[in-house]
Amino acid sequence: MYSELLHALPEVLTFANFMAVIVGVVAGIVVGAMPGLSATMAISVLVPFTFGMSPLVALGLMAGIYNGAMYGGAIPAVLLRIPGTPAAVATTFDGYPMAQKGQGGFALQVAVVSSSIGGIASAIALMVLAPPLSRVTLLFGPSEVFWVAIFGLASIIFLLGGNPVKGLISACFGVFVSVIGSDPIFGNDRFTFGQLEMLDGINIVILLVGLYALPPVIDLLEVPLKTDGVNGSKLGTEPIWRALPRMKRFWKTWIRSSIIGIWIGILPGAGGSMAAFMSYNEARRASRTPDTWGNGEPEGVAAAETANNADTASALIPALTLGIPGTAVAAVMLGGLLIHGLQPGPMLFRENPDIVFGFMWQFLFGAILLVLLGGSLATNSFARLLNLPRPLLGSVIIVLMLIGVYSIHGRMFDVYLMLLFGAIGYVMDKLKFPLPPVVLGLILGGFAEENLRLALRIGRGDWSILFANVTSLVIVALTVAVIVGPMIKRLLSKDGKTAEGN
Repeated sequence: MYSELLHALPEVLTFANFMAVIVGVVAGIVVGAMPGLSATMAISVLVPFTFGMSPLVALGLMAGIYNGAMYGGAIPAVLLRIPGTPAAVATTFDGYPMAQKGQGGFALQVAVVSSSIGGIASAIALMVLAPPLSRVTLLFGPSEVFWVAIFGLASIIFLLGGNPVKGLISACFGVFVSVIGSDPIFGNDRFTFGQLEMLDGINIVILLVGLYALPPVIDLLEVPLKTDGVNGSKLGTEPIWRALPRMKRFWKTWIRSSIIGIWIGILPGAGGSMAAFMSYNEARRASRTPDTWGNGEPEGVAAAETANNADTASALIPALTLGIPGTAVAAVMLGGLLIHGLQPGPMLFRENPDIVFGFMWQFLFGAILLVLLGGSLATNSFARLLNLPRPLLGSVIIVLMLIGVYSIHGRMFDVYLMLLFGAIGYVMDKLKFPLPPVVLGLILGGFAEENLRLALRIGRGDWSILFANVTSLVIVALTVAVIVGPMIKRLLSKDGKTAEGN
């Protein structure tokens, strides 16, 4: 299977596919540099515009945006103490104090080099771990695939953190949306409410744009940007090749943080924020001078930025092989795969090896290009993007959203539906309902239904076929552990607090 990985390399190096990665990285840095915008929102807006592109060009843009945005979030984090992306929160701890000392340029250079190293490690992990895992999952039948889908939903609900009940409600909403349309076996209308446009079901792009792109834009227009940040023209920059020798001492932090980021990325629902905080805490604990942390320690920037980029490609390991995304961005990328006729799961590696392995190479090249593009441009050009008026930025994004959704089928009904999902997403966001379970419910809902009905047809209606082999029982046990584990942990923590109170 690794020979197919090498076979996909020449296709990625064609002009169109490689340019897509370059454009994606630049666009991602721009998006990440704007507080309130995120890689999830950028890819959600992009997806409708990729219909006419070849799959590798579209995926190259997504891979580039993902890599670029994760680093771009460090720019306002360092200059303004405002994380451009949620994963850049830990970067503010030492990045902003460095900027106040006139070391903002060096802080951004540490961030871009560390982001590149984390991204490269993550891409290599994707290349090494995904192919053998996909080969194992090829042995799964309908009952096993059904339980994998249930495990994916349980993982995103109960491991996401926060309120499991809200996670369950979000997932159920996603599953409900997945069954809208015609019954795949009997052809009956389901929840179409008499609308002919809904007979084919809800297009995942409409849901993604509504849920992930509209609420951040509303927040962008609601909250004016008021900062006492550092002037972008007084960063104290120097050529990045001169700064590299001063970063040699971070090599242990880079290795440790890359491992933490990869591990967190594989876990469903964890994400770059958890990776950055864990990495920062571990690096500070291992430091000989922990008292300097929080006052402008460059190693703190290195730890945070390495980890939050090391979870990018690794989050796609369960997404590509099992259809279980590790992060919200991975869930949106699954939607991008689906609109190009690529079904995430074990068959993806057998039926479309050039595309899936090419996608892995694009992630690797995107991480490498960060140093070349981000290192030279971030401190000069992208830092000035922070001066753009928020109303102008929000208006441009809304126009792109409307054009993109309308272009799917050329009808206003899709635009109204997107606005409805946007309103729902905005309310869910304000009420702290997690959004990733909705997307996963939409993706896995129909997948689980199809395999459940197929398994029951094979078993002639006997439900015991779902528990007929060891693989199914193992997955059921893991699902139960995912559900029960957090509950037990919460009970133990409550008992511990009660004991301390007494």
